[in-house]
This record gives sequence, C-alpha cells and structure tokens, in this order.
Amino acid sequence: MTTEMGCMCLQCVRTNEVGIIEDLGQFRTLIDPGFHFICWPLTAVAGRLTLRIQQLDIVCETKTRDNVFVQVAVAVQYRVLVGSAYDAYYRLSDPRGQIQSYVFDVVRSSVPRMELDECFASKADIAAAVMNQLRDVMKDYGYEIINTLVTDLSPDSKVKASMNEINASRRLKEAAAHKAEADKVKLTKAAEAEAEARYLSGLGVARQRKAIVHGLQASVSEFSNEVDGATPKDVMDILLLSQYFDTLSTIGANSIILEHDPATVANLQKQVGQSFLRNTGS
Repeated sequence: MTTEMGCMCLQCVRTNEVGIIEDLGQFRTLIDPGFHFICWPLTAVAGRLTLRIQQLDIVCETKTRDNVFVQVAVAVQYRVLVGSAYDAYYRLSDPRGQIQSYVFDVVRSSVPRMELDECFASKADIAAAVMNQLRDVMKDYGYEIINTLVTDLSPDSKVKASMNEINASRRLKEAAAHKAEADKVKLTKAAEAEAEARYLSGLGVARQRKAIVHGLQASVSEFSNEVDGATPKDVMDILLLSQYFDTLSTIGANSIILEHDPATVANLQKQVGQSFLRNTGS
C-alpha cells in the first residue's frame, strides 16, 4: 500500500498504482492512475496498491538431517494483480507476513530431509518448492508470485571451518597421491633408461671385443704370410708382449709401483694356454 496523495475532493493516483474508492466505508470501485474528482466526504480513497514488483527477503533458521543448524535466506518477488486488487486489499491484511509464514513452512519441511552438502546442491529444488507452495495460495488473495530464490545458505561458523579443513585435507591427500605417482613414473623411467643404457653398453663392449679378435686374426694371418718361417705362435707372443708393455705404460702413468720381470710375459702366456686346454678338455 502507498500513502495518499490529494486534498479532499481532488485525488491523484500515481503510475503503476490502483486506488480503492469507498462510499461511506463500502467498496465502490477501483480508479486508474491519474487525477480524479470525488464527492468527499461521502466518497473517499480508502487506499492505494502499488502494481510494481516487490521483493521480500526472509531468513529462516532450521537444521539438516545430519543435525547442522543453517540459516536459509529466501527472496520472494511478487506483485498485485490488477484484476484482483479487491482481494489483495480486503482479504489479506498482512501479505508480507502471510508469504513469510508459507516460506517458513516449506523451508522447515524440506531442509530437514537433506544433509548439509545436499542442501547446497539442492538450492534450486528448495526455491521451486517455495514457488509451488506460494503461487496458487497467493493468487487467491490477488497476488502473483514472480520468482523465488534461495540467495544464501549459511551454517554455523564452526561448521564452515570444519568443512574447509575437510576439503583442505582431501586436496592435500590428492596432491600427495599425484606426487607419489609422479615419483613412481620418474623412478620407473630412470630404471628403464639405465637398463637400456647397460644393454647398449654391453652391445658396445661385445662389438669392441669382436672387432679386436677379428683384428688379431687379420694381423696374425698377414704377419705369417709376409714373414717366412714365422708361425702363428710367434705372432701371438709378439702381440702379447706389446699388450704387456701397453699395460705397464698405462699403470705407470698413475704412479702405481708394479713388480716387473721379463719372464712375466712367458708365464702369462703359459697360464692362458693351460686355462684354454683345461676348458677344452672339460
């Protein structure tokens, strides 16, 4: 309802308003926006109703199925129906209180059937339940419910803090799991790389030794063909002596004292030959 605007016989109704005219206290008619002349005091403008959309903000406290008290904020947008202005003015003395009562009834019957997490996910369902309850009831009283919105759902601050800690713990657990998985992948790939490197190193050593053997065979063959009277055994003795001197040179470069005897080469050759003979006999 709006305040009166006029003086005795001259009355003015603003845009998006409707005026209620009474004759000696009895309803007579509705008047549209504009300037009007009435027979005052027999006729008077009993009241004015605004046709603009209004919003009623309601905060309702209730508890969830898991016994958590929450405050549910609901916004109801409504307006007066022009054709039902009589009902809106005469049948309902406190429309805002009526709407609030229905909102309390719906919220306190819907939220206790849900757990806290479900309430946050079902705000649209709660708003739809309020809308369905109010729409038909308030229409009978000359009011149209435009929309209902659950604008806030606020549990106790301690509950909020505990929920944040739960989420933080869960995220830390997920981060630790991802880190462990990443470490596992890194170790697996490192092991695979090391195995591949060892395999390739073995292939290289095998090829190197094979090349050395082929080189020795070629050297012995060429030496035997070029030098008359030289046997393969003589060639092997010379090669073995060369390898022995190379070994002494390498060891001497590292400042290591090693006992040297000219008969060492012969003893080494004898030992190698005996080992070959044992392996062949076995």
